[in-house]
Amino acid sequence: MRPLRRLLAIGALTIGTLTFGAAPWTIAAYADGRCDVPLAEWQPREALQKKLEAQGWTVLRIRADDGCYKVVATDETGAMVKRKFDPRNLTPLARGGPGPGPGHHHGWDDD
Repeated sequence: MRPLRRLLAIGALTIGTLTFGAAPWTIAAYADGRCDVPLAEWQPREALQKKLEAQGWTVLRIRADDGCYKVVATDETGAMVKRKFDPRNLTPLARGGPGPGPGHHHGWDDD
């Protein structure tokens, strides 16, 4: 293999390993329903609301809960949604982990 091709192959393998190899650790970090993001790195609630409204959601409430944003909303179909979001990148936490998916409210308080 030529040196340049070998270098590119090693670089691609390294990037792939770092990208996909870290995914299980990220999900495991949220398995207890908590986000571990310093407050200085949180995006504003308004940014999350704007993102969700652009997806057709009607946001009823956003609050901080266990270091995450907890959203109560209706989605584009009108279904009630209660979901937790990472406050750093505003992505939803895995459905298999903390927080139920649309239409499921088990374990969520209503305060």
